[in-house]
Amino acid sequence: MEIDHVAIAVKSMDDALATFKKIWDLEPDHMETGETDKITEAMLPLGNTHLQLLEPSDESSTVAKFLEKRGEGLHHIAIRVDDIEAAMARLRANGAELIDQTWRIGGGGHKVAFVHPKTSNGILIELVEHVD
Repeated sequence: MEIDHVAIAVKSMDDALATFKKIWDLEPDHMETGETDKITEAMLPLGNTHLQLLEPSDESSTVAKFLEKRGEGLHHIAIRVDDIEAAMARLRANGAELIDQTWRIGGGGHKVAFVHPKTSNGILIELVEHVD
């Protein structure tokens, strides 16, 4: 396992991209709009991982609700796994509470599933299996 990305919820993608470019000289190597999750995401390469900026594209999205409740900031940490089904089974066997009972397709077409923050001291964890 390794960190795949760290996600940051933002109110304005344009403002956030401008800030990350100006301050950190980071630019996205991938951007997409997720119709299911109702978000726009930008992936900014940082060493062997990425910072992921998440902007809601609809007020009903979970990211919009997150911003309303908590404001901008850390949304989740994504952990890359080789076999998402095995990782989910291991977590369940160890008492973890999963938000997603089965994996689904997320950004970049990868398999993803979320682990409830109660399981990880208040941090939302995303499991990611890359599908190349």
